[in-house]
Amino acid sequence: MAVDFVTNQEIIVAARRNLTQNVWDYLTGGAESETTMRRNRYGLDSLAFRPRVLIDVSKIDTGATFLGHKLKMPVMLAPIGSLQALTPEGGVAVTKAAAQFGTINFVSSVTQPSLEEIAAAGANPKVFQLYVMGDLKWLADLLARVKQAGYSALCLTVDTAHYGRRERQMMDRWLPPSRRGVGYEHRAGLTWEMLDRIKEMAGLPFILKGVATAEDAALAVAHGVDAVYISNHGGRQLDHGRATIDMLPEIVAAVGGRAEIVLDSGITRGSDVLKAIALGAKAVAIGKLQGWGLAAAGQAGLVRALELLEDEIIAIMGLLGVTRLDQLGAAHLCKVEPMEPTHEMSAFPHMPGGRLL
Repeated sequence: MAVDFVTNQEIIVAARRNLTQNVWDYLTGGAESETTMRRNRYGLDSLAFRPRVLIDVSKIDTGATFLGHKLKMPVMLAPIGSLQALTPEGGVAVTKAAAQFGTINFVSSVTQPSLEEIAAAGANPKVFQLYVMGDLKWLADLLARVKQAGYSALCLTVDTAHYGRRERQMMDRWLPPSRRGVGYEHRAGLTWEMLDRIKEMAGLPFILKGVATAEDAALAVAHGVDAVYISNHGGRQLDHGRATIDMLPEIVAAVGGRAEIVLDSGITRGSDVLKAIALGAKAVAIGKLQGWGLAAAGQAGLVRALELLEDEIIAIMGLLGVTRLDQLGAAHLCKVEPMEPTHEMSAFPHMPGGRLL
């Protein structure tokens, strides 16, 4: 399927046209006052570039690695629990798009179809994202399936001890498919000791998702994680939290190079990606932009969203005077005041109707 979108703004408009109001609210909204979600945008908009000139940028390499796997660019596909609400193929469409483009997708444990079907849909490396929803026997059985299916790593999400009060969904009287009939007692009881047991049972490279402070990043490294995943769940869990880009410097310092760092929440532009890389992230992951691509045109829409993000990254790298990601650093950034009030659509000023609520 060929798609002719020339900007990701067009993709978002198409997604809005294709989605019902309740699914749009699930994908696009946040918790309570949506302050955390808006701070994700505010934090990114509070950083300006400091470009260098008279540098040969005729050849630009956007390539990156994560846990030893090559990426076409430093952007991975974050786990989304109810992909089946966005496209009929669900997680299969995401795996196919990731394999086609050349990146890693994180597969949520509550995504349909089965983890085996999703794994078989593409030869690219995939990470299984775990929500703990049972006892040790449940975990052992699930992790055996994950290893048998060939997943490259395990990602434990730890910022969902309770479900965030997502008031757009609440007012719609709607729950996503992944939320229906799900209890939280096992997630609420997770501890660092349980993390150790899960890590040992899995025997795979281990990623801890939902880290928001230097203190927990230091503990994560002490417990032997391979990657620290900075996330506030896109502002959908704890309201009045910090932007993930604001968390990044202290977490980079706490990790001290002993684990790789990936960041999500609010990443919608190539400029967002490069700001995170400049501050020490190894890669980022996209959630909402991934969902918008799928809702716009399925697998083809997601691939096109990635291609457009890559185009933005190439242009910005050239204009900054860098040809490789490892040339980026904090010296390429400075603090500024955002130009306008921020919200979930303020990265896309040409959106018809503004926020498209």
